[in-house]
Amino acid sequence: MIVQPLTVLDHHHQELRNNGEDVIQGLSQTPKTLSPKYFYDDHGSQLFEKICELPEYYPTRIEAWILQQYADEIAEITRCCELIELGSGSSTKTQIILDAYQKITDFCRYLPIDVSGKILKTSVLELQEKYPDFAIHGLLGTYEQALFHLGSNYLQSRMLFFLGSSLGNFNAEGCDSFLDQVSRTLQPGDYFLLGVDLQKPKDILEAAYNDSQEVTADFNLNVLSHLNWRFQGNFDISLFRHQAIYNEVDNQMEMYLHCEKNHYVSLELLDLQVLFTNGESIMTEISRKFDLATMEKQLDKKGLKTLKSWTDEKGWFGLILCQVE
Repeated sequence: MIVQPLTVLDHHHQELRNNGEDVIQGLSQTPKTLSPKYFYDDHGSQLFEKICELPEYYPTRIEAWILQQYADEIAEITRCCELIELGSGSSTKTQIILDAYQKITDFCRYLPIDVSGKILKTSVLELQEKYPDFAIHGLLGTYEQALFHLGSNYLQSRMLFFLGSSLGNFNAEGCDSFLDQVSRTLQPGDYFLLGVDLQKPKDILEAAYNDSQEVTADFNLNVLSHLNWRFQGNFDISLFRHQAIYNEVDNQMEMYLHCEKNHYVSLELLDLQVLFTNGESIMTEISRKFDLATMEKQLDKKGLKTLKSWTDEKGWFGLILCQVE
């Protein structure tokens, strides 16, 4: 077993270093915004794992079904390669992929990347027990840090994969920039496996983000607790209310925190004081819903040629396997 299961991509601090400039910018503008990356402290990551188990939250369940049907085919196409996962979380679905590679090779190298050190370390240690012949090492950092720090291929080729519906958290410009970075990081012959949530009826989408157990509400409100901890803030969580709505014009879910009383909030480490007025909102997340054919064309323009794509019988979720030309 590897004694040190993690590498911290930002060595200035054991937790991710963040100067908070994006928080200052987001809370100083109108309307106010926060990056969805602030959902993911250790508690936020645990809440998201609970969300993935909710009956209303279909993406995890359907993507897992697609992987169970086609992971063996993915392994046969890519053969023995280095596996790198962005936003690995507990790596639950990843085990479907690792099981497929275990059928075709005695050795595999898997690098899970996540911003939550606790959940990453736990998952790496559990995977090392389950796959003793595989080299498994976690990278603690953001997507951008991970793509920047990845060196040359350990094996002949690598497959970078980005599961779930996280690509939808980028706006159109951010998505374009992210795919540019993926294309620059990978070498000709490397693979990119991408999960995308597809367009579907509004009632299905809104139910997934407004679950009956209010776990998503707790997850959304946790962003304020995270800011309190990270930047010595004094957000009163009880003064905010969760809402998630579907924007049919832009084909995206939008998550908000609505202020219910006029008050000031201070973030001492950022030397920031913010006035919130009754009825004012903070947008904390967008989750864009894609058209599969359009996404394949966008990937192709980035030099990421689609080899094959799969979806469920309802066409609710898509999995795309690309190769760098």
